[in-house]
Amino acid sequence: MGLVIMRFDTLIKNALIITAVDRFSADIGIHGGRITALGRDLGEADDIIDAEGLWVLPGGIDAHCHLDQPLGDGAVMADDFHSGTRSAAAGGTTTVIPFAAQHKGQSLRAAVEDYHRRSEGKAFIDYAFHMIVTDPNETVLKEELPALIEEGYSSFKIYMTYDDLRLNDREILNVLALARREGAMVMVHAENADCIAYLAELLTESGQTGPYYHGVAHSSIGEREASHRAISLAELVDVPVLIVHVSGPEAIEQIRWAQNRGLRVYGETCPQYLMLTAADLDRDGFDGAKYVCSPPPRDPAAQEAVWQGLETGVFQVFSSDHAPFRFDDPQGKKLHGEHAHFEHIPNGIPGLETRLPILFSEGVVKQRIDVTRFVALTATNPAKIYGLYPRKGTIAIGSDADLTLWDAAAKSTIRNAELHHAVDYTPYEGLELTGKPVLTLCRGRMVSRNGQPTAAPGDGIFLHCDRPQPARPRGEAKGF
Repeated sequence: MGLVIMRFDTLIKNALIITAVDRFSADIGIHGGRITALGRDLGEADDIIDAEGLWVLPGGIDAHCHLDQPLGDGAVMADDFHSGTRSAAAGGTTTVIPFAAQHKGQSLRAAVEDYHRRSEGKAFIDYAFHMIVTDPNETVLKEELPALIEEGYSSFKIYMTYDDLRLNDREILNVLALARREGAMVMVHAENADCIAYLAELLTESGQTGPYYHGVAHSSIGEREASHRAISLAELVDVPVLIVHVSGPEAIEQIRWAQNRGLRVYGETCPQYLMLTAADLDRDGFDGAKYVCSPPPRDPAAQEAVWQGLETGVFQVFSSDHAPFRFDDPQGKKLHGEHAHFEHIPNGIPGLETRLPILFSEGVVKQRIDVTRFVALTATNPAKIYGLYPRKGTIAIGSDADLTLWDAAAKSTIRNAELHHAVDYTPYEGLELTGKPVLTLCRGRMVSRNGQPTAAPGDGIFLHCDRPQPARPRGEAKGF
């Protein structure tokens, strides 16, 4: 019987493959957008890529970003699905999960349908949707949410702050109970709204209203309290939760405490809590507004605590929380002028394109984290937590051929003029990096080369998410 010669669409040869658990050398055979073979001397291909000297990692998954999200205050996000996913692809990301946001009084399904209209035909890479639940009325809880979770929208975010978004504790319990019944993952923005309002009032009375005081009002104590309360409510219901964009040791301590007690509590952090501090909010003039986000950057000690949380496994996910508002724009950071009260500065900073290179350079190259943990934080764990694994987030036979080839020694400097988002600044301007993605494939298609997008709008597809295994309860609910 003769030897069967396999033929592939693409063959990546001489690959040093790195996953969340292993590293090994092999060739990668790709057919029909999926990985169909791993080994040596695999066969022939229409396209051959030589990965000699490069690291081949799963394409990044940015599981917390905001694109073309409708806002009710007159602010407009700079990035839609076109510019946002173009930027993500250039930075080595192959999947994004932004938010279909319900406004109070609005149908949740209507919000999802509107988001599909906004994304249709624009994405360079693949995408899924989280939902934001702000009005958990009877129709939403009994009809819309269960149906949407069944249809592949298996995660949603709730807020404990912002008057137009936040839920009270009873509403939180109701949505947590629904998530338990339906198998959905709940993301929590954990800040104490009353603490923020109290401090903001005191600061306003004393005339301290510039961007710097946003960080003072959004205290780490309020973040700690809300994190503990969210964990406690989730424990009462017995449902896993993920505390998002954690900024420092106070909230980290609560998450670690819960994890040490065996609770299924997950943590997420972002580049701003590694690279920025409260001093950035205190820049001359109105420039501090560029760094206004919630929770805010804290101090160098908080940065170190976040690094330790990444290293020791407190955090499972590393996302950008990309919230793109232009600085010099009356619909962006200057929505209320150049002397706006900190409460009226649109919250958020850009970071889709720079997320992976920053963590690679500052974490892997500087040996703060191992490259396998880098893969876990930026691809594998998000895929598992949000119901996309093993289709996404790993390099395995049968998985989508979402691959990023890294030059671990390449030097570069972050310049906003060279980025592909639609924002007029980056908070990381001038940061020198080592290591960068030089080639990225999404389902076997090249979507970027040497930092330049090569895909076309509409190449990305919408992904239905399964009910994630990490969202399963322990079976110890009280009162059921």
